[in-house]
Amino acid sequence: MSTPVLADDLGLCLCHGCGLACELGKDHTCPRCGAPLHRRKANAINRGWAFLLAALVFYVPANLLPVMHTEMLGSGSDSTIGGGVLEFWEAGAWDIALIIFIASVGVPAIKFFSLGLLLFTAQRRSSWAQRQRSQLYRGVELIGYWSMLDVIVVALVAALVQLRGLGTIEPRPGILFFGMVVVLTMFSAMSFDPRLIWDHPGNDGGRTDGASE
Repeated sequence: MSTPVLADDLGLCLCHGCGLACELGKDHTCPRCGAPLHRRKANAINRGWAFLLAALVFYVPANLLPVMHTEMLGSGSDSTIGGGVLEFWEAGAWDIALIIFIASVGVPAIKFFSLGLLLFTAQRRSSWAQRQRSQLYRGVELIGYWSMLDVIVVALVAALVQLRGLGTIEPRPGILFFGMVVVLTMFSAMSFDPRLIWDHPGNDGGRTDGASE
C-alpha cells in the first residue's frame, strides 16, 4: 500500500484565516485574505506548556480561596468550590452540586491531563495512538466551550437568591482565579498544533517547536 503524498511535499500550506490551500511563496502570505502562512504554529509546544503550567498555578488559589459569600437571615459565610458543592448537596440541590463539581473539578482535571499528554507526546514525536490523540484534542476543544459553566452557575444562583429576597450572594476572589484557569487552558489548547501529532522524526516540516517557515 503506497503512502499518500503530504501537502508539505507539494509545498502547500492551509491558510489558518480562510482555509485556502496555498503555495508557500516568498512572501508567506495568503493570496486571498493576506494572513501569514506557516506550516506549523509558531512555538506551539513551548506556548502550550507555558499556558498549561500557568493554569495549574492559578488552579491552587481557585480551590483554596472562597468563590462566593452567602448571607442569609443576618449570618454570612464564605464558600470555596468544595464547600459550595457540599452546601448545595446538603440543601437538597444535588443537581446544582453535581454541575459545579463536574465543571470545577472534573473538567479541569480532564483538560490538564489531556493537554499534558498531547504536549508531552508531540514533544517526543511519539507515533503512539495518533488517531486517538487527534480525537482527544477535538474533545478538549469541545469541552472548552463549557468550561465557564461553574462561573455561570454561581452568577445564576446569586441572581436567583437575591430575586427571591432570601439573602445575598456575592462573588469572591476564588471565582476570578478559576476564570483565569479556564482562559489559560483554552489558550493552551489554541496554541497546540494538532498536526504535530502526525509528525515523525523523518519529517522536516514537523519540528517540535512549531516554528514558522
